[in-house]
Amino acid sequence: MEPFKNLINQDTVAAASAHLRRAWPRFDRKRFEAQATQGLEALEFKARAMQMADALQATLPDDFAHACEVLQASLAPPLALDAKGEPVSHSPAVAATGVAGWAVWAMGEFVARRGVSDVPTALACLHALTQRFTAEFAIRPLIQEHQALVLGTLGQWVSDPSPHVRRLVSEGSRPRLPWGLRLQALVADPSPTLPLLRALQDDASSYVRRSVANHLNDIAKDHPDLVASWVRDHLIDAPGERSALLRHASRGLIKSGHAPTLAAWGLASGLKGEASLKLSAARAAVGGEIGLSVVLRSASRKPQLLEVDYAVHHVRANGGSSPKVFKGWKLSLAAGEERVLSKRHSLRPVTTRTLYPGRHVVEVRVNGISLAEASFHLSV
Repeated sequence: MEPFKNLINQDTVAAASAHLRRAWPRFDRKRFEAQATQGLEALEFKARAMQMADALQATLPDDFAHACEVLQASLAPPLALDAKGEPVSHSPAVAATGVAGWAVWAMGEFVARRGVSDVPTALACLHALTQRFTAEFAIRPLIQEHQALVLGTLGQWVSDPSPHVRRLVSEGSRPRLPWGLRLQALVADPSPTLPLLRALQDDASSYVRRSVANHLNDIAKDHPDLVASWVRDHLIDAPGERSALLRHASRGLIKSGHAPTLAAWGLASGLKGEASLKLSAARAAVGGEIGLSVVLRSASRKPQLLEVDYAVHHVRANGGSSPKVFKGWKLSLAAGEERVLSKRHSLRPVTTRTLYPGRHVVEVRVNGISLAEASFHLSV
């Protein structure tokens, strides 16, 4: 498989260079390409984008407004959307008409660096860039330095015709955006973004609504009771799309067994009955998998709405352990019913976690309450 970092390569640089020269005949293509591709093979993905941004700083006009005009004139048309409002990648023919894709990340970084001293011009440029790629990373330094000014503009963008722009309102202001600058002021006090989320949670585009759910999930990490209250209040007479959004926003709180959130979803009671867990093997190897079999036995005279998750207590490098919660099953257990639930759990390493050998405990949680556990020995 081609390394992910190669999505930004010499062809990416050359294509961007050609379109920038078309937009501004004085653009120094030779200097830009030399700087943007210097030592490219040794650079990882983000470093490649940042080096392209350095090259843009060295070759675009010194006047920031002029530089933004050049960037916008070099762009391909906005990304199209499918029937569900999801973005569709440019065809090769459309992509050939202007800068698109990962090169736009570097353009956004350039705007973020230079735009702190001219926020209105920067925001106007990001409005165009986000319709070709995303400006969720680039807008964050502007929010950090000029929160009230930027959020005021985002308040106007909640009704923008472009779903790309409306998504940026939510995604760009997320307190804990992965890969992005953490917005500490909004981590401490998320209230300035709540009117934006309220305006967008019933957006026609699932692309936008999914961002709102992720934004609320970010807030829940620091203000769980606030999000539980939001879910409780906004579930009242909620259409199906909003209910799904609120469910996705609640996922972390449900996994952690947050009582007010469980109550909002009618999951406040634990299992009335018994739960047991069996594993398919006592030993397993990294790269393989292990089977889980959960048996639920109801002792209730009424149906029970249950969220059944499981946590794997992974061994850490220092010999300790830390739990990782995985989604399991959502079900209604009938009165007196016995239900068997089965799942195969992958033991393949992922980029965010290294698997170490040792005794791993698997724990079953029903409506956030731990009810059964079993263990296996993991070997390399």
